[in-house]
Amino acid sequence: MTSDLPRYPQLGLCIAGEWHHRTGSGTSDVIDPATEEVIGQLPHAGPHELDAMLAAAATALPVWRAQAPASRGAILREAARLLRARADTIAAMMTREQGRPLADSKGEVLRAADLIAWNAGAAEELFAQGGSDHGVVRWEPIGVVAAITPWNVPVFSPARKVSMALAAGCPCILKASEDAPACAAALVQAFIDAGLPQGVLSLAFGAPDLISRHLIASPVVRKITFTGATTIGKHLAVLAGDKMKPMTMELGGHAPVIVLADADPVAAGNAAAAAKFRNAGQICTSPTRFYVQAAIHGAFLDAFVASAEHLKLGNGFEPSTQMGPLANARRLSAIDDLVKRAVRHGARVATGGTRLGARGYFFRPTVLTDVAGDNPFMREEPFGPLASIAPFADVDDAIARANDNDAGLAAYLFTRDADKRERIVSALQCGVIGVNSFIVSSPKLPFGGIKDSGYGREGGYEGIRAFLVSKAVVQ
Repeated sequence: MTSDLPRYPQLGLCIAGEWHHRTGSGTSDVIDPATEEVIGQLPHAGPHELDAMLAAAATALPVWRAQAPASRGAILREAARLLRARADTIAAMMTREQGRPLADSKGEVLRAADLIAWNAGAAEELFAQGGSDHGVVRWEPIGVVAAITPWNVPVFSPARKVSMALAAGCPCILKASEDAPACAAALVQAFIDAGLPQGVLSLAFGAPDLISRHLIASPVVRKITFTGATTIGKHLAVLAGDKMKPMTMELGGHAPVIVLADADPVAAGNAAAAAKFRNAGQICTSPTRFYVQAAIHGAFLDAFVASAEHLKLGNGFEPSTQMGPLANARRLSAIDDLVKRAVRHGARVATGGTRLGARGYFFRPTVLTDVAGDNPFMREEPFGPLASIAPFADVDDAIARANDNDAGLAAYLFTRDADKRERIVSALQCGVIGVNSFIVSSPKLPFGGIKDSGYGREGGYEGIRAFLVSKAVVQ
């Protein structure tokens, strides 16, 4: 199959609209997670390259913020159009470096394009608002933005942060993942080809701590937006707080699912398994802890396990593949370790629990039962194809168990009872809730968490406002 795969592009940093394929700060390998083959060499940014990006952004700020919102919006809409036109090519890059099935990769690219186009229009509307009998409220760009994004959604996450910043009139320095760099590079190229002025957008890869410290410390950067692990987010929050710089923090999750007895157990079980194992469970909103009312617990568990066992694992370029590998060796090791520790603490493996094959980072879809509240699984976000399923009798007990976690990003509820729905939705401690659905993200809606899942919102008008400051002019 390797000889039939699309050619992997040459990688580089983007400094003020120009690509640099060699630096003095070292390189790292890019690895195909399905084959463990090295497919590319990624140059890293050091202080010299970062300073060049900062200088370019500082120069571009007055030019970009002075452009009319409609003019900025036109460039964003053209970037969205280019992404759609290039979706097949970018999707192949994503599958090659991130592992997910090709159709899923293309779906992410198209969702990113829709998001960019929506943000363009939302910003135009926001800039047209403001005013009262006592004065005028001016919305102004906050300044240069440092955006730090993960590997699991390597087009969508950068697209959301960059498009919100640009739509608001803020130049952006994007630090994207070293595990899936070609996706971020293709996104940046679409903005450049759409007519983005020089210096408004740069792209960095390299040592995460070095880059984040350098950007946050710079007086040029006025806003940081981060998606990633909670431990890293807390570290960055300390750095930003010392410089009095606001952050948007979209951190980890450990999403509970409450399934009441009036739900269809087979339909809910099948839908739950499909959602759980999408992108091999490597999604911050992935459902992980399932609490199912005792009357239908057995039927739900059987349906979920059967769906998990029938999933076709393989290379994302194979048309029959339903779940690809984990994205890197770190995740493979972490999931294997978490399963073993969960079992040592009394959990039972209903299906899966082991690596598949000796080559590629494949791990079988795994279901745990008999998982006690003090089990390591209940405290650590699995971020992989791993779920627990437990029965409950009392709704209040299910709510308490669902909320008994430091994370508070997504939660899900399956019921046809309107009264119970309102009661449970009100009681769940999270930022987004899916009712009878596992879709909780839309360009029009704010997205984010509470507790250790972060603060601030991405998406919707709330997401755009995070890149703006209000100025009240009293007259």
